[in-house]
Amino acid sequence: MTSKDFLTMDDFDPAGRTVLVRVDINAAIEHGRVQDSERLEAHGETIKELAEKGAKVVILAHQGRAGDKDYARLEQHANILSKHVGRKVKYVPDLSGKTTLAAIRKLTPGKIILLENVRMYAEEGLDGKKMPFEKALYVQELSSVCDVYVNDAFSAAHRAQTSLMGFCRTLPSYAGRVLQREYDAVLQATAHAKRPVVQLLGGGKPDEPLGLMQYALEHDQADKILTSGVLGELCLMAKGKKLGRKETWLKEQGYLVFLPKVQELMKKYEDRIDVPGDFAYADEHGIRVEVKLEQLPDLEESVFDIGTNTARAYGREIASAKTVYLKGPLGAYEQKAFELGTRMVMQAMMDSKAFTLLGGGHTITALQKFGFPFKKFGHVSLAGGALLEMLQGKPLPAVEALKEAARKIGYAQNVASTGMAQNNAAEKPADAGQA
Repeated sequence: MTSKDFLTMDDFDPAGRTVLVRVDINAAIEHGRVQDSERLEAHGETIKELAEKGAKVVILAHQGRAGDKDYARLEQHANILSKHVGRKVKYVPDLSGKTTLAAIRKLTPGKIILLENVRMYAEEGLDGKKMPFEKALYVQELSSVCDVYVNDAFSAAHRAQTSLMGFCRTLPSYAGRVLQREYDAVLQATAHAKRPVVQLLGGGKPDEPLGLMQYALEHDQADKILTSGVLGELCLMAKGKKLGRKETWLKEQGYLVFLPKVQELMKKYEDRIDVPGDFAYADEHGIRVEVKLEQLPDLEESVFDIGTNTARAYGREIASAKTVYLKGPLGAYEQKAFELGTRMVMQAMMDSKAFTLLGGGHTITALQKFGFPFKKFGHVSLAGGALLEMLQGKPLPAVEALKEAARKIGYAQNVASTGMAQNNAAEKPADAGQA
């Protein structure tokens, strides 16, 4: 199931064209070394496809923010991308200017360069109001030497930043493979979902899963919400259950501020919200011990996972669903004593015939820890904020820019009908800025 709200890489022939590709290869940096990641690998596939089809590829990306420890140049990223693409990705230590433009003009089909971190340039932070994104100098300069823009950075698509917005107004613009897959997967789990829809919402903080639960219930996007983690505990409190020591901890963390909203949702949608009925703690030897909900008020230890009975019950709900979304682990899966709940639920999702969507950094880490192949699920999202915002019906600025570009009379209809671009001047929207 795919969307044609915007054009994709299937809608143009990249052979011989200079293709400007925006990716999100923002990575962890440990001891000065950029760490490889699923994002680098995924974007490498998009770049590889373009290069193998004869495109001259120019890559835009960011890393960290000014002042942060992970703020860095992109030379190491180029080396890692080279491994995933299977050919040399040359690093150019600038974003525009004579040297960079000359390097782009010298590209031959199949060659690839990665430009400098876009966040090292003030124009990347334009708000788009005082000065339109397309008027940024580097957008004008790069547009003068590139034929096509491809946005593959779904995980950054919730940000209205120059490299994500400006080129959609100066060049014919398309979605890359990563952005297309991510966008279509969210639609398949929401607007185009097969019912019944089950959402599993957990994690160590309540704000994000609570927002997802509220939206899904109020917009009838879920038939059942299976709660765990802090959200599950707040739901139990909303039902009048006593949690003992965990209740004190929730208060100390300031999470009780979310309780009124949880109580409101529980009162209105209680029949669609499931809560844990048993839990697990670790004894003095680190051995897992399971207790029933009724035992929590008298328990001296803190619980950090759902119990086996709850995991089995959630597994049965998953088995009967046609669409399943998981946000966050169901317990402190990093510790051996508390991995059972998350492992059992993920296994149930793998065994399910439903379309399954998983997202979030901790979710991916858990999949890797348990050795669960991504391909066993419908889609494992590499995005964070963009995924959450789209799941809650919020428009993503960079995606909206692609949609706007596809509506432009002067190139979108031509590209869609012919399957390829004719020339750079003919493709550009009539009102595109001049470089």
